[in-house]
Amino acid sequence: MNNAVVIKGTTYGFSVYMDEQADFATITKEVAEKFKESAKFFGNAKMAISFSGKTLTDEQQRQLLDVIAENSQVHIVCVIDKNSEAEEEHRRSLEDHLNAMDSSNGQFYKGNLRSGQVLETETSIIILGDVNQGATITSKGNIIVLGALLGNVYAGAGGNENAFVMALDLDPVQIRIADTIARAPDKVGKMLWKREKEHTKEPKIAFRSGNNIFIEPVSRTVLNDIKL
Repeated sequence: MNNAVVIKGTTYGFSVYMDEQADFATITKEVAEKFKESAKFFGNAKMAISFSGKTLTDEQQRQLLDVIAENSQVHIVCVIDKNSEAEEEHRRSLEDHLNAMDSSNGQFYKGNLRSGQVLETETSIIILGDVNQGATITSKGNIIVLGALLGNVYAGAGGNENAFVMALDLDPVQIRIADTIARAPDKVGKMLWKREKEHTKEPKIAFRSGNNIFIEPVSRTVLNDIKL
């Protein structure tokens, strides 16, 4: 039995423990084997995941998420930092919000969107990857990016003023919600665009209120005020 990786189910997803002495190639192989062996049991559930034991780079985490996707039908909706109370609060808020969405009205896209790529959907969508500058997402519903959102995004394309945009790193060139547009600070005009002097990576949500688009850090209070 391989012991470099131990996977345990939790109330919200998976906890993956990795032997800190094991090399990454061994960890990758065992993750692939164990998710493949349990694929039928896991089904196509939407889960959160946490990694512990061995410290991983962002790229290594992405590689493990790709391995899980290739060897099972599980949809990983977020990665949890078990050592961060703030991240735990974000996890709870995101979980509550996603649970409120009708799964029949949303879909997943796994992978990074490069410059020039355009993704259009009739439903709400969750992107498991980054949206780079020059890429565009258009959705008649909500848009959630579990990665960096640096390109153009258009939510509520069918006129839904209650649509929102959420990302783990929200720093787009342009956001449009229904008929309201907010651009980067040099073209802000009358739109309210909240941005720190020094950009910090933290989960944020953009939503429409009146004729303005507001960008706020993700919190339970903000999510509770969002209309679905």
